[in-house]
Amino acid sequence: MTTYYTKSHEWIRVDGEQATVGITTHASEELGELVFVEAKDEGTEVAAGDAAAVVESVKAASDIYAPVAGTLAGFNDALSDDPTLVGRDAEGEGWIFRMTVSNPDDLKGLLTAEQYKSL
Repeated sequence: MTTYYTKSHEWIRVDGEQATVGITTHASEELGELVFVEAKDEGTEVAAGDAAAVVESVKAASDIYAPVAGTLAGFNDALSDDPTLVGRDAEGEGWIFRMTVSNPDDLKGLLTAEQYKSL
């Protein structure tokens, strides 16, 4: 599995054509405590950069963008009951949605962990 990052603070962990997407620890800290998380319906096709989910915190609401083109394959149901899970483990159990990657070449335009940390 390989993890990539976006300049808009999403991460995508890829295993073949399947990927898991969430927000980075930095983004989670900036947003503060989350009170609501919702992703678009399973089966929705998204282009890279399309809003695929939304998170709401006590500070603001923010769209979560698809890092690559693909089809949404599921939502982290645990977040429906406990959206604060994102704040406790943003880059692990606090993932937001899964997707099938349409074009693996899209990953080449994303950042490595080292590149992201240097932002």
